[in-house]
Order: sequence, then structure tokens, then C-alpha cells
Amino acid sequence: MKAVLVFVAVSVLFSYAVAYDPLDPNGNITIKWDVISWTPDGYVAAVTMNNFQMYRQIMSPGWTLGWSWAKKEVIWSMVGAQATEQGDCSKFKGNIPHCCKRTPTVVDLLPGVPYNQQIANCCKGGVIAAYGQDPAAAVSAFQVSVGLAGTTNKTVKLPKNFTLLGPGLGYTCGPAKIVPSTVYWTPDHRRKTQALMTWNVTCTYTQMLASRYPSCCVSFSSFYNSTIVPCPSCSCGCQHKNCIQKDSKLLTKAGVNTPRKDGQPLLQCTSHMCPIRVHWHVKLNYKDYWRAKIAITNFNYRMNYTQWTLVAQHPNLNNITEVFSFTYKPLVTYGSINDTGMFYGLKYYNDLLMEAGPDGNVQSEILLQKDSQTFTFKQGWAFPRKVYFNGDECKMPSPDAYPYLPNSAHIFAKMTLQQLLIILVSFLLGLQVV
Repeated sequence: MKAVLVFVAVSVLFSYAVAYDPLDPNGNITIKWDVISWTPDGYVAAVTMNNFQMYRQIMSPGWTLGWSWAKKEVIWSMVGAQATEQGDCSKFKGNIPHCCKRTPTVVDLLPGVPYNQQIANCCKGGVIAAYGQDPAAAVSAFQVSVGLAGTTNKTVKLPKNFTLLGPGLGYTCGPAKIVPSTVYWTPDHRRKTQALMTWNVTCTYTQMLASRYPSCCVSFSSFYNSTIVPCPSCSCGCQHKNCIQKDSKLLTKAGVNTPRKDGQPLLQCTSHMCPIRVHWHVKLNYKDYWRAKIAITNFNYRMNYTQWTLVAQHPNLNNITEVFSFTYKPLVTYGSINDTGMFYGLKYYNDLLMEAGPDGNVQSEILLQKDSQTFTFKQGWAFPRKVYFNGDECKMPSPDAYPYLPNSAHIFAKMTLQQLLIILVSFLLGLQVV
């Protein structure tokens, strides 16, 4: 019996530990229910989903929210969302509820629905931006009219067993908790009103629940070593047996890029078998600065990534001088430690990463100022410690495979006259070479 209790305790602690993201310790999705009015047999609630995750968004086909009713409640009507199934409403005469299921499943409405079916922050197909990228778009909302429920603060029973798909697995939701009622300002900001009752549900993401394998990998190269370090073999599990060669004639068939309902990818055949590869290239070395190039390549023929995010952890990001084709935002999680930053595309320029193919990549260069106390090209220092794409940690090469800094004697022995002249000219221009 003791062994069972120990196992359960360890399992619970492990699940909480995995859900904690050290680069985004406060990241979660909070679902807030505000009771805004009572009805003869229940209440009307405004439900708001706030994404407080700095670099993890919910992409198309969007979120799916589910719960279990505590009693025999029904949904009379909804605005801004809909239940995917009506259930058995045969006992009702006259007005038929929108949903009679004990465990309703709700999805967002698509853009372009009639205005009488919309409320603020609804109808985006379930897409929610990352808070660090676009706070105004990191919210989704709908309104629900609940019947056969309590009609006072004391008789309302909170829904339970919340589930959230975003759009796949990975989220775990806690129980609903009553919190102080939400306060609203009138449009003229001269009067405050408040909800009749409010409860919150907090959902956190665990990458291991989403997939047993990573969804991205990282490769390296540098100007000082001709070796290109590829993504580790089978970085993403090699479980996708239905891959396709990049020059296959099957790619010319109609519908090959159409996403499937089950989200099954169609990957280009590679040694790593990842949908996404991030390549970090140490490009140039100046006297006071150094330059790196970041390239993100999509190998999934059935998926494009809107409002993608890339997070890198590197000690020199505290002195980043310029980012040429991406937007950059530092993630200062622990006060004075500034070694983590988020990159994302420029709106209407490269914030959409297209499906695999000629256009399935985005890239940028970054310029960083050297710190004489820490800067070096030795022992792989110029490469990132961690890389995340769309909130999932990527598989890194083994440290002993990083491009090493060759012995200077060997370098000069192998250099051609043209290369030596380039070094001499660079030196005369005030550049410092390794």
C-alpha cells in the first residue's frame, strides 16, 4: 500500500514539474465565467479565454473546450460559439435547447458569421495568439445561456472536469474556483458594474502530453568550420512512415496540401523526420560584434504556420543590437537574467510560414555586441542553449557534435592565397578575425 501511495505522489509531482515551463513560469490559459444575469431557470454567462502564455498560441483549427455539468443543466443558446453535438433533447416540448449533453463540447465560430451571432473577441475559428506576440489577440470569448441550473450564487453548481484541446492534446485543466466578481467599466468610463458571480479555470500545457516526441529540431553551422551539424537522426521519432520525397511527382496532384481532420502530417522524407527545422549559422565576426543567421524550414506539406514564434536561449541575447527580418522581444523572466528572447515574423511580410516547398522557409540575421568578459567561439559558445518553436522545445544536436574551432595553425596551413588576402583586407578595415 505504501508503495502505491509513493507511486501516486511521485506521479502527481512529476506531472506538475513537467507542466512548469522555466522560460514562461506564469504561462497558462485562464477560462473565466462571468454570470451577467439570472434567468427563470438558470443564468447567462460570458466566458472568456485568456492566453497568458508568452510564446505559445492556439493555431487553426482552433480550441475545443469541454466540461461536465454538475447537475442536469442544458444550454439554451450560445452566442460566439457552438456545441458540436445537440444530444438527446426529446423530453423538451416547444423550445428545444441548443445542447442537452451532460458533457458538452464547444468550439469557436468561424469568421464572417452574421453579426447577431457575434460578441467581442469571438469568431476567429478558435485561433488565439500568444500573449507575448499580440496581447490584444490573445483572447477568445463566447456567451452561453444555461438552463435547469441554480438561479442564485448559493444554488449554482460549478461545471467540472474541464478539458481543452489547443488544437491537439497537451493541456490539463484544474477545477473551477470561485473568485471575486469581475468589474466592468461602462463605455464612457464613468460607472463601474460587476458580474453577479465569477469563477476561473486554469489550464497549463505539458509538451509530453501533446507528443512523446519533439515537433522540431535544430541544426548548426559556422564560418570557421566547414562541417554542417544536422538535426539528430529521428529527432521527431520517425513514426511518420508516409513521407514523400521532395522531388516526387505526387506533389503535383491536387489536394496534396489539404490538411486532414485528424491533423496527420505529410512530411518530406528526411533523416530527422521533423515538421520544423531551425538552423543557426554563425556567419561573421567583427571587431566589436558578431553576426548569426536563423532559418526556419517547414517540412510538412499539409501545414502552414500563422503567427509562428521562435524562442532562443543564449547568453549574448542581453546585447542584441539588431534583428533584420524578424521582430524580437526579450523574455526577462528572472529579473537581471536576460538570456532568452522571442522572435516572430513581421506582419504581412513573413509572419506566415508556408507549407513545405520552395516558399516553406523564413529567415533573418541578427547582430550581437560582444562582451569581452564572456565572448568566445570556443566549445560551441556561439550556439543557443535551447530553442522552442511555437512553444515546443526542439531537439538539439549533441554538444560533442557542435562545430569546433579548428587549431589556428591548421587553418593557415589550409588557406589559399585568396583567403589570406581576404583576412588581410578585413584586418586593415578594422575587423578582427578568429
